[in-house]
Formats: sequence, structure tokens, C-alpha cells
Amino acid sequence: MADIHELSAILADQIAAGEVIERPASVVKELVENAIDANASKIDVLVEEAGIKTITVIDDGDGIEAGQVTRAFLRHATSKITDRNDLFRVHSLGFRGEALPSIASVADVILKSATAGAEQGKLVHYRGGSLLEESGTDARKGTSITVKDLFFNTPARLKYLKSQQTELAQIVDIINRLALSYPEIAFRLVHNDKAVTSSVGNGNIQQVLAAIYGVQQARKMLAIQAEDADFKVTGYVSLPELTRASRNYISVLINGRYIKNYQLTKALIKGYGSKLMVGRFPMAVLAIEMDPLLVDVNVHPQKQEVRLSKETQLMDLIETAVKERLQTENLIPNAYDNYMGAKQETQNEADQPFIMQLNDISQQRQAVFVSPTSEFGESNTSLHDKTSNQTPLADVDLTEFADLAHKPLEIHAEADLHASELQAFAARYAHSENLTPFNEGGTPFAGSQAQLDFDKQTKRDGQERFPLLSYIGQMHGTFLFAQAEDGLYLVDQHAAQERVKYEYYRDEIGRQGQELQQFLVPIILEYAPVDIIKIQAHQAELNAVGINLEPFDDKSLIIREHPAWFIAGQEESTVREMVDWILREGQMTVADFRERTAIMMACKRSIKANHALNDFEARGLLEQLAKSENPFNCPHGRPVVVTFSLIDMEKMFKRIQDSHGSWVEYDNHPF
Repeated sequence: MADIHELSAILADQIAAGEVIERPASVVKELVENAIDANASKIDVLVEEAGIKTITVIDDGDGIEAGQVTRAFLRHATSKITDRNDLFRVHSLGFRGEALPSIASVADVILKSATAGAEQGKLVHYRGGSLLEESGTDARKGTSITVKDLFFNTPARLKYLKSQQTELAQIVDIINRLALSYPEIAFRLVHNDKAVTSSVGNGNIQQVLAAIYGVQQARKMLAIQAEDADFKVTGYVSLPELTRASRNYISVLINGRYIKNYQLTKALIKGYGSKLMVGRFPMAVLAIEMDPLLVDVNVHPQKQEVRLSKETQLMDLIETAVKERLQTENLIPNAYDNYMGAKQETQNEADQPFIMQLNDISQQRQAVFVSPTSEFGESNTSLHDKTSNQTPLADVDLTEFADLAHKPLEIHAEADLHASELQAFAARYAHSENLTPFNEGGTPFAGSQAQLDFDKQTKRDGQERFPLLSYIGQMHGTFLFAQAEDGLYLVDQHAAQERVKYEYYRDEIGRQGQELQQFLVPIILEYAPVDIIKIQAHQAELNAVGINLEPFDDKSLIIREHPAWFIAGQEESTVREMVDWILREGQMTVADFRERTAIMMACKRSIKANHALNDFEARGLLEQLAKSENPFNCPHGRPVVVTFSLIDMEKMFKRIQDSHGSWVEYDNHPF
């Protein structure tokens, strides 16, 4: 056996870095979270080559005392907690004291920091975990940290990084989620000297949503709010017409920390009920406030996985909040927008992380993967590699840049920029006040006054939840045409009757008692031995819904009776479906299964396509639909009705033209 020995501190830090620092986005996350914990109000993130070459994070936070800067690079050195009790009352984003030493062990790190009122700041330079320089320096209040040559001494980790586009997408994802968590902080991300994303930091989360998703999408987000004795939930959820093909667009924030929790996400989706199509997921931001004692964040080094006390209670609160908010909305989608949205989504092969379309960014801003040569004819070397014979920032008159403070791409004063650099940086964005509120892809520049005018937009609140429809006719035995005061409506007759029958069967099945009916011939169900064990483990739940399974032999079970509300002729298939569900989900309630049964019955017993209806039948169906609890979607989430507004119709027939022409010229034609 080899001798047992203690690893060196540097090697131990490199091992720890494997858990904490996985990619450039991990560095950005840790450094920005440190800036947030330092009470920063403005945070700039400047990256080159997707962070592989350089990452610079500049903030205006509290800074670090000169005598404690080197201590910050010691393993498990932190200002966030002091004893074991603090570990269960964590209010900060960081608390382990692992980030800085881990980063310094696998990169070249230069940190400058100063506190308010300090005559001089402190500079330290680490490379591969070794301290190379420690000195005083001129610095303003706050911290500036530059990370270069990431993973230079761990080539295996460097080898497995993805493309620059993928790594940049991860960084953008991190910044966007932090901006949603802290809308009162102004974030700005610059890649290869080109602005990628930014937020104004005015505390308006709706404007942050518009900056990330786009104005049109943000206008389809509904504010929700709910609270009980233990939790307070606020945020925004999208209308059912605005969905994505993955859960990547759902952000769950607990006490300001973005987390991944499948159960809470599932509760949010469940709040939509049958308003979502199968395989589609909403956009949402849920900010949850709770006592830190109810959440354990000390589960994983990246702190995105947490354990929650009273999780079931929180799930019920989220589900109820979403369900109640959607009940008051008119959910009829615009037919033209519905079609164009589906067409545009078909062109995109897959959803990209968190709404950031990196291909669009590349085309719109010409920022991604361009030559590292700046517009001033010199190489874009690190800010710290510039020559030192230029005027320091402290001696520069910044009043000439004061007019830039209100612009979307706001210039934050950096301690490590010299006068000429700051001037060049300001000149680079001096044209920003002349920019239109939207870029070519429709994404607003954060901070633009015109980017998001929610107060002036057309509100849905003044509309009836479901319009009074006047039947016109039927097309191809499938679609019904109707009109209302505001336009033309198209109704899918199968989806409409499916909704009506679903609500009828749901209520009828719910009124049935727990009566059981004997099978004339008992049914024997065969399963694998492992499935038999799982079924027996959930026998109590099956008994609660009237399924009493008895062992028959090692590989089969026997059932002698069934609930009286089962559909005649479908008893065996229904029992098998219930058992399969319990094997798949691990749990089941009477209400859940009866709902699924009502969906199945409604689908099978509704009129199909190519079925002609007479005027009496069609008008009766529209009247029944209008009385439904949810007349907007079938139980599977497909839209029941879509509308063409009068404006849409006028656009399609070119009755709305550019202002340079007059309709008099057209209406007075001689033919």
C-alpha cells in the first residue's frame, strides 16, 4: 500500500475547482454573486472569447478591506457565516468560501478593491494558486477582478469545453437569471467589446422580462401573487398561447437565489391545467420568499439544488396562484399571431437556453466570434496589460461623460481604466441615444424609455372573458365560423365539444360514490416481479380509488371488483391504465384519475372532423361552449377558438396602407 500523505493546498484547491468551476459561466456566476453580496448597484461583466481568454467583473459594492484581500483567497474564508447556526439561516448567495481560491488555482487572477473612504486600494495577482504580486493601488469604491487563461494548468478541463457560442450562451443565461432575481441592480454583459445584454436596475422586473424575452412576449406575461403563513410567491407567468418546448424558460427563485426544483416547476405547470398543449411549457418567473430555516442550500457546491421543508404546501400555493390568475383572462389567441408564431418556431430546430438566440445576437450586433482587433487598430489585450504611462482614472474629469448615465449602455466607472481607455469606451457607445428602441430581432435595449410601455398598451381587462358569438357557417365539416363585435372567430368543433363533454363527465364522475361492482369473471393481471413489489407498496393508494388487487401467484394479481363509475366494456383497460400510472408516477389520487378518465371519455365521444352539423346543432354547441368553465382549450391543451380581429382582416386585404397613400385614390377608381 502506498504511503498516505496530505495533499498540497494548491492541489486541493484544484480538486475543489472541479466541482465549483466547471466552465467560464461558473466563474461569472461566482464573481457576480460575490458582487451582489457586496451590495453592488451596478455590475459590469466583460468577457473575451466567451470567457476562455478573459473575464472581468466590475462592481460598485462595498469593496474589501486592504488587510483582508489576501485572506479572501484562503480556502473556506468567508464573511457570510460565522458558526453552525448561520449555516441554517443563509441570507447571502455565497457562504462556503470556495470560489476565489478555486478560481485562482486554475487561472490567472488580478483583483483590485477599495472600501469607501480608503486612501488607497489593494491589488493582488494570483496565478495557479500562487501569489505573484501584492501592492497598493489607486481604486474607487468597489471591486474589479479579471480572470485570464482559465484552465491553463488543467488542460483536460479545457479540452472538454464546448464551442464559444455554447459557452457564451451559458454566461448570458447566468446574467439573465441574476437580473431577474435582482431587478434593482443594473447588469451589463459585453462580449468582445460588443454589448450582449443589459438591465437598467430600476427594480421593475417587467422591464427585465422585456429586455430578455422581448416586448411582445413580456406583454403576454401575467403578474401573480400569493402568500400564506410560511411563503410569499410573486412573479409572472405567460398566457397559455405563449409556450416553449422545454422547461428552460421557467425560473424559480428562492430568497433571490435561482434554483432547480422539478416539483415546484411541476406545480406551476399543473396550475395551467388543460390550458397547455401536451409537450409545451410556459415561460415564468417565480420569486419565492421564505424563512431561511425552511430551505437548505448546503446540498451541492453550485447551490442550485436545495432541500425544502413544507414543499407540498408551497406546491399547492403555486398551483392555486396560477390557476386563479388564469381564470380571469380571455385566452382566445389571435389567429394570425398563432400561425406566425408556430411557423417561426418550426424554423428553429430547438429552444436555446433561456430565450437568448445566439445566432441572432451574432447577426444583429456582430459581436460574437469576430476578430479580436479593436476598432482603434490595436489588439484587445486585457485592461490590466495596458501600459502604465497614461493618466490614471482618478485624474480624469468624468463630467463630460455624465450625459451617458441615462443611456441603455451605461458607462460604469472602472478603477482599472485609464483616461484614453475610458474615452474610447464612451465613444464606442456614444451613438446609443440614437438607437431605435428595438434591435433587428425585436429585443429591446434595456433602459430605453420606449422599450416597454405597459401603461399604454391595450389591456385585456376591459374585454368580456368570452365573446357573444353569432354563428355563420361550417367549413369542411370541421371548423365553425362565427362573428362578434370585434372580429371573426374560428372554432374547432371537435375541440369545442370535447371541452363541453369533458366538464360534464368530470362533474358526473365526481358525483359518483365509492360503490363497487363485481366482475362476472375476475381479471388476472400479469406483471414482472419487480412491478409486483412496486404495486404492493402502493396498495393503500390503489384501494383508495377502488382498485383492490390480490396476489394470485408470483407474477400476477387478481381483481374481483371495480368502481361503479367505470365505463362499460372498458373495465379491464381502465384498471390496467390505473396500475400503469401508479408504476410510472408513484402516486395517484381519486381526483387525478377521474380527471384523466373524463378526458378519455370526452375525446372518444365527441364529434370528429368531416362531420356536418346543421345550424341548430352548431348554435347549440357554441352556446354550450360559452357556458363552459374554460372555453378556450380542449382537455389536451389545444385551442378551441381563434380570432381574426377587424384590424387583422383589414391588414390581410391591404385596407390598411402606409401613410404616404390615400384610400381616396383607390376608392375613386373607374371600375
